[in-house]
Amino acid sequence: MNRAAAKDAEYPVYLFKQGNNQEAQRYFGAHLCEKDGQAGTIFRVWAPHAKAVSVVGDFNNWMPDSHPMDQIEEGVWERFIPGIKEFDVYKFCITTQWDELLFKADPYAFHAETRPSNGSKVYNLEGYVWHDGAWLDAQEKQDIINSPISIYEMHMGSWKMKEDNAPYNYSEVADLLIPYIKEMGYTHVELLPITEYPFDGSWGYQVTGYFAPTSRYGTPKDLMAFVDKMHQAGIGVILDWVPAHFPKDGYGLYMFDGSPCYEDPNPRRGEHKEWGTMVFNYGMGEVQSFLISSALYWVDMYHMDGLRVDAVASMLYLDYNRRDGEWEPNINGGKENLEAIAFLQKCNGVVLGRHPHKMMIAEESTAWPMVTKPAEDGGLGFNFKWNMGWMNDMLSYMKTDPLFRAGNHGKVTFSFFYAFSENFILPISHDEVVHGKCSLINKMPGDYEAKFANLRTFYGYMMAHPGKKLLFMGQEFGQFIEWDEKKPLDWMLLGYDKHKQLQAYVRDLNAFYKENPAMWQVDYSWEGFQWIVPDDNQQSVVIFLRRDAAGKMVLIACNFNPVLREDYKLGVPVSGTYKELLSSDDAKYGGSNFHNPPVRSYKGAMHGFDQHIKITLPPLSAVYFSVPMPRPRKPKAGAKAAGKTAAKATAKKPAAKSTAKKAATKAKTPKA
Repeated sequence: MNRAAAKDAEYPVYLFKQGNNQEAQRYFGAHLCEKDGQAGTIFRVWAPHAKAVSVVGDFNNWMPDSHPMDQIEEGVWERFIPGIKEFDVYKFCITTQWDELLFKADPYAFHAETRPSNGSKVYNLEGYVWHDGAWLDAQEKQDIINSPISIYEMHMGSWKMKEDNAPYNYSEVADLLIPYIKEMGYTHVELLPITEYPFDGSWGYQVTGYFAPTSRYGTPKDLMAFVDKMHQAGIGVILDWVPAHFPKDGYGLYMFDGSPCYEDPNPRRGEHKEWGTMVFNYGMGEVQSFLISSALYWVDMYHMDGLRVDAVASMLYLDYNRRDGEWEPNINGGKENLEAIAFLQKCNGVVLGRHPHKMMIAEESTAWPMVTKPAEDGGLGFNFKWNMGWMNDMLSYMKTDPLFRAGNHGKVTFSFFYAFSENFILPISHDEVVHGKCSLINKMPGDYEAKFANLRTFYGYMMAHPGKKLLFMGQEFGQFIEWDEKKPLDWMLLGYDKHKQLQAYVRDLNAFYKENPAMWQVDYSWEGFQWIVPDDNQQSVVIFLRRDAAGKMVLIACNFNPVLREDYKLGVPVSGTYKELLSSDDAKYGGSNFHNPPVRSYKGAMHGFDQHIKITLPPLSAVYFSVPMPRPRKPKAGAKAAGKTAAKATAKKPAAKSTAKKAATKAKTPKA
């Protein structure tokens, strides 16, 4: 063992093994450097069960004996090789306890070959000049919880393609995407995983490179340019991140040194058989350091504005998708994965501790409590959670024929029993438009016209419902076929009126949402929401108020039935004139063009209010109305003068006031 190298390794390796090295990629992996006056690369890898490790590549004809590594600490191997330069391809050749040779990609590689090749590439991350300082400064001052967030979820490779179906690189996509996102009014884009992965059909959810952006779309600096350009245009970028599991590809993390290394060694905990993937060993310090370093790396090095953490439910439950006999309880006899819970709390604490203005978003599909509450209060420490319950209920409701929606009305209103228990994002994601589930427009019942009317109504309701918003690409213009990662979106549909009109409606919804703080400013409290009509199941109508921090309100009325409702009476909170602001039934969106003129309120109690109005609810529609601000009451002139006189009298005769008090006290005292 090299003593000098061992001494240099002591602190980062100590932290690494404790689970507290939050930037492990700065030590492990391949790093260009100079040693004894020679330029080259130093390689380090963690392989605790290996008999021997060497570096192999084109530079030594992939010969395992050419460049053996030294074990400088228990399980940590190192080798400096002069002459190795940027973009050189390499792997680690690991000799197992059984003398097998495994050729493994570097878990900490910054760059990789493009599939089907899978070698790691030496890469220098330094040198990119960022231009997004104004964006970063503004974000640090932003209250992300009480800000408008409308997310465009997208797959980098299939949003648009070149004529030969070749993908654009990261930087090219930014140039095409920015004008579209700006026009459509989204605040963020969310990228399906771009961490390196072998199989296109996994969409990036089976990761082999936790520090390498996939080379399908260019180099790491191309991705930096993508994020930089988005930020300069005022658009945030969220990355899907997958710490829940990893694939069994032979060159990846699976059985990395011939034995369970990154995966849980317990066969009843360490595998998701239905996915063909392995579960991380969350209780192991080295694995914690690896994953937490990965999370911070994307935020720090690539300036990501947040991470959407995939498949959190599969991490939390030991019995997730496992039958009886295929799992075993924790030390307390429960089904909770205590190590995974502690890991999530720790990871969220580290990321949000450094960057409290960033987003850590849980894709969590169960009723696990306090997902978005701090770890010190018993929560998981995320600051947002996907509202999967709302999504399932509403898609089920919208698929129902309007004739039968009366009996399913609770699916529209049930979300409000828990809407303010977490900081929710309402997701209509890629998962809802694949694998035979139909595109969103094709989920809608009825004929061609009715499908679009239903979808416009749903979008209007979604945008007004408490919670941030997320919509998968293509659904904003009503793509009819399911999403296919091998094909670009059907942009040619925008040559047809209904699709162009739907796109215009989503654009105007986003604009209305951002311009009206009532729609987002008090998203996570009953103070920002109030029911007016929750229970009109027979007519499939819901009406409610959204309220901002200053008390300004928007009234939202949704008719989920293809029947015109004229002179619909409802209580209102303020006297005055109510004006229609936006209607999904507008002709410019493809609707039947029923509109409400300004309507005056009338005295008369209804729905718990002293005033009421009559409006027209177009068939299958969502309509937004302004609510007049309450006028401060002015005291009458006579009362004002009398008040002044009384004040003067009181000021001049304090003794009289004292006498009056005594008299009042005496009058109230009962006689003996």
